[in-house]
Amino acid sequence: MSQVLKIGIMPREQFQERMLDVAAGRTKVNKDEPKVWFSSMKSLSEVLSDNNIRLLKMIEETQPKTLKDLAELSGRQVSNLSRTLKTMERYGIVELKRVSRSVEPIVKASQFS
Repeated sequence: MSQVLKIGIMPREQFQERMLDVAAGRTKVNKDEPKVWFSSMKSLSEVLSDNNIRLLKMIEETQPKTLKDLAELSGRQVSNLSRTLKTMERYGIVELKRVSRSVEPIVKASQFS
């Protein structure tokens, strides 16, 4: 079962400065703050587009064992899916689990706040 992922938006320069402050001990990370940050509304909307949200729901409902299976279900090319899912993996939204010579997509979060 996937979890609700708390996300935030902060310009890249401000985020980098904040991380340096956290690393230096000048700022503490609040347990209630977002775990995933986007640099703009545009980058958020690209990753969590309507098509990508539908893709997450499809993965959750059908639990495909390979990207090829998902490609057949979604009507998208494996290369396109791979690129999209790798981006989502960087944000902790999906896990791409290597199984033998294939990759199984697993949804980690499908709800966002």
